[in-house]
Amino acid sequence: MLRKISVLMCSMVLISCAEKDSYDPAHDYFSYANTDQFFTRHIALDLDVDFESRTLRGSVVLHLDALDSSAELIVLDTRDITVQSAIFYIADGATEVGDFTLSEADDVKGTALHIKVPAGVDMDSEIVLGIEYETSPGASALQWLPPELTAGGKHPMMFSQSQSIHARSWVPLQDTPAVRITYEAVIRTPPELLAVMSANNDPLTPRQGVYRFDMPQPIPAYLLAIAVGNLYFAPLGEDTGVYTEPELLDASAYEFANTQDMLDVAEEQFGPYQWGRYDLLVLPPSFPFGGMENPRLSFLTPSLLAGDRSLVSVVAHELAHSWSGNLVTNATWRDGWLNEGMTSYLESRLMEIIYDKDRVDEERVLAYEELLGNFDVVPLERQWLAPRLESGDADDVQGTIHYHKGQLFLQYLENQFGREKFDEFLFAYFEAFAFKTITTEEFVDYLEEYLLDPNPNTVTREQVEVWMYQPGLPDNAPIPSSKTLSNAAELATAWALGEASLEDVPVAQWSPQALIHFINSLPDDLAQEKLQQLDAGLGLSDTGNAEIARTWFIQVATRRFEPAYQRLEAHLTHYGRARLVTPIYGALAANGHDADLAAELFDKGRDGYHPLTVNYIERALQRAAE
Repeated sequence: MLRKISVLMCSMVLISCAEKDSYDPAHDYFSYANTDQFFTRHIALDLDVDFESRTLRGSVVLHLDALDSSAELIVLDTRDITVQSAIFYIADGATEVGDFTLSEADDVKGTALHIKVPAGVDMDSEIVLGIEYETSPGASALQWLPPELTAGGKHPMMFSQSQSIHARSWVPLQDTPAVRITYEAVIRTPPELLAVMSANNDPLTPRQGVYRFDMPQPIPAYLLAIAVGNLYFAPLGEDTGVYTEPELLDASAYEFANTQDMLDVAEEQFGPYQWGRYDLLVLPPSFPFGGMENPRLSFLTPSLLAGDRSLVSVVAHELAHSWSGNLVTNATWRDGWLNEGMTSYLESRLMEIIYDKDRVDEERVLAYEELLGNFDVVPLERQWLAPRLESGDADDVQGTIHYHKGQLFLQYLENQFGREKFDEFLFAYFEAFAFKTITTEEFVDYLEEYLLDPNPNTVTREQVEVWMYQPGLPDNAPIPSSKTLSNAAELATAWALGEASLEDVPVAQWSPQALIHFINSLPDDLAQEKLQQLDAGLGLSDTGNAEIARTWFIQVATRRFEPAYQRLEAHLTHYGRARLVTPIYGALAANGHDADLAAELFDKGRDGYHPLTVNYIERALQRAAE
């Protein structure tokens, strides 16, 4: 049932984070890097990809500016990296060895690499530091797939996932979004495989085992990305295309055929696309997310290949990141809503044009319902758009609150000021902060100067700060609605009561979102024989749509509908996307009877999951046990 969550914190005094004791909202508590003393501008990678040892070996050369001439140590972020040497390159080809030490490892932050700056280094010039190193086979950013876990079954594959703080597990660097770097790379692979990166991939690159890349626009470390495998390319438009294994190429080209049109529409809506090409990379099922917005090359899950282009909103989301996130980046992870909330809003605007407003309203309602579910489990202090974030894990602090609450906040501003005025503000915002990082407080200051003050008596700064620094939703938050989904919910109730038959359920005319809402609207006490009838009549356990399957199998696990457990297990072993499997494990473990089964299925499937997915599932099982 839809409901509005009001802020129930009237006894709290609303103050900004900056006013609370020694907490600094602009400081990245998930990085060791001393960015106040040294700041990286550029890195150069030279790496060998070794599938046998499941490691990257080689070097990174960092080009840094010294911000404090008295500083004696450069501190970098690492995780499970073996450092062989640190060399400073001095003028005229001279070098000096940099003594280094590694701190004790932290479970979340990894290990700080301290490098002493030799006396001969000129602190008034660019500092060039070379580090020889090797990654660990268990690097948290990298997944090494044997041939049998790829679509073709003949060649291995490796891919990265650097967000949030996992770049440090394959490159020693300042791993904080506050630092933007340009980069170049030389990547050596087995000659039969192709390497791609979040850089200038040439679709006509021949396979020859040595690949060179350049990223001239500065990006944060979490957007460093690499993949190596039996990859081929298909064009989608003048500036767009898709890479994947040959077995998935035709299906991927069909599913994402409208990507060029999406890019053209996005430029009309949000301003010039400043990244050159926009290509996609469809990875094996173990990729942990729906998509990752690596610039120039979005990484995607194959679970989007529904065959009917019904899940392409994920592509719209990753493309929208080319403005919100990639172009203008959150300075720390407590400001993540500036990436994900803004992008979710932009995604909905794109989808209005690609589909229509009714279809987008369906997705908005489902996102709102997911937000309410998050409010039930996420602690109050983590429900702020910009929470106080100095502990915990950067990967798991807000659920999806920063996505959906952030989107609602921006929709609220659009509603209050009108789309025309709000669009003018967005264009100016992207231009003002292009290729920069920004804190929540800087955004609010900019919003006040360029939208609130010029339009008095519309929205106050105090109203904005309620969104930023209080839990739940303000009383005047916009609540999305959808006539189609309301009808689906009514039909679910009528069918459950025997007042309608399955023949009355117009699945062929519905979007996947409507069927998802129908499933979620079934009463809690629905009899097992009704579940059997529903599954047999609609083929839910055998659906090819991963989002519908996710929704159904959560219900299967929650309701202990054991006739579908075999197909549930097949779903868990086929997909590795965290969204598609984690809540099912959690529902199994929490239903009062199947905690051991959830653990058993996890043991069977974990070798096929990315390290990040493994982490999410372990947390879900732990929460269910508490």
